[in-house]
Amino acid sequence: MGATMEFNIKRELFLGGIQKTLGIVEKKTTMPILSNLLLRAGQNRVTIIATDREIGLVADYEAEILREGEITLSARKLHEMVREIQGDTIHVVKNERDVVILTCNKATYRIPGIPADDYPLVADQGDLPFYKVKGGILKELIRKTAFAISTDEMRKNLCGVFMETEKTGETFSIRMVATDGHRLSMMKMDTGEKDFLTMEKGVIIPRKGLVEIRRLVEDESGDVFLGIRQGMCIVKTGHTLLNVSLVDGEYPDYRRVIPAEKGVLLSMEKDKFLHALRRMGVISSERYNGVIMTLSPEKLILNSNNPDVGEANDEIDVVYAGEGKSVGYNVTYLIEALDVIDEGQVEFEIGEGMKPGIVRAIGNENYFCIVMPLKL
Repeated sequence: MGATMEFNIKRELFLGGIQKTLGIVEKKTTMPILSNLLLRAGQNRVTIIATDREIGLVADYEAEILREGEITLSARKLHEMVREIQGDTIHVVKNERDVVILTCNKATYRIPGIPADDYPLVADQGDLPFYKVKGGILKELIRKTAFAISTDEMRKNLCGVFMETEKTGETFSIRMVATDGHRLSMMKMDTGEKDFLTMEKGVIIPRKGLVEIRRLVEDESGDVFLGIRQGMCIVKTGHTLLNVSLVDGEYPDYRRVIPAEKGVLLSMEKDKFLHALRRMGVISSERYNGVIMTLSPEKLILNSNNPDVGEANDEIDVVYAGEGKSVGYNVTYLIEALDVIDEGQVEFEIGEGMKPGIVRAIGNENYFCIVMPLKL
C-alpha cells in the first residue's frame, strides 16, 4: 500500500490544534463529514480545518512533510488518540484506502477517513482589512457580557452579543452589550488604536461564535486581528483564522433600557455582597430563585424563602443613608453581574417602583449590569 500523505508533527502542537476544533465540529449532524476535521499537509505545515457551516477555523502548525495530501477524520476520535499516545513526535500516514495510521513510539492507531473533496469550503479572507487589538481586551469584553445572552432560540437577535466601535478622542473603543430581556450587561474598552474597524451599525456575534473567539484569545497576551465583512466576523492570531457568521437581525436599542432618573444608591464590599447572595442562592430552585432585600441605614437584610427548599436570612453592612425599603431580584442575575467585577467595592442603584436596578464597580465607569426587579 503506498502512502498518499505522510508527515511528522510534535504531539503537543498536534493535540493543541485538534483541541481548538472540538467546540466547532458538530456532535449530532445529518452530514457525518461535519463531525470531522480536515487535515492538509503541504509546505512544511499541517493545516487543521473545522467548520459547522456557521463557524470555520483554519489553523496551521509546523511539521515535517514527507508527502503532501489531505483527509478528513473524526475530530473526537483523533483527539482521544493523540491525547492518549505518549511521546514527542507523532508519525501520520494516510494509505490508498483513506485509512490514517498514527504511530508514536510502539503505539499505533488506525482511523478511517472520509476524502476531503466533500468537505465544505472555509472562505479565504484574502484582501480583507484587519485591525489589531489586544487579545486580552476581547477576552475581557466577552467575560463581562456573555452571561447575559438570551437562551431563547425564538429571539435569534438576542442569542448573541452586540458589538460596536466608536471613536472617543484620538482612539477607538469597542462596546459589547448582551441582554435576555430581564437584564442587560454592557462593557466598553479603549483599544488604544488610532486606526480601527469602523461600522455603520453594530454587529451581533452568536453565542457559539463568541465561545470560540474567547477560546482563541484565552492564551493570547499579545495582538489579535479583527475584520468584518458581509455577515462574517473574522479573528486572526499567529497561526489561526476563525470565521464566525454573524446573526442576521436588528439588535434592540439598548440605550432605551438604561434608566434616565437616578435610583437610591448603596455601596458595599463586593465579596461580602456576593457571598451573602450565594448563601441566598442555596435556597433557589427552577421554580423560585428570588431574593428580597430590605434596606435600612447602614444595613442590608437579605431573605430567600422557597416553600420547596427552606429559608435563608443574612445581613451585611452597607453605605446607605436613605429610608427603609424592600425590593426583590433574581438572585442568579445579581450573582452573575457581580462575579465578573474585579474591583473590591461595588455600588447598587435601586430603581423606584418597578424600575431596574444597576450593578456597577466603584472606580470603573466602563461596566454595568441592569437587572429588572421581581414583583413582591
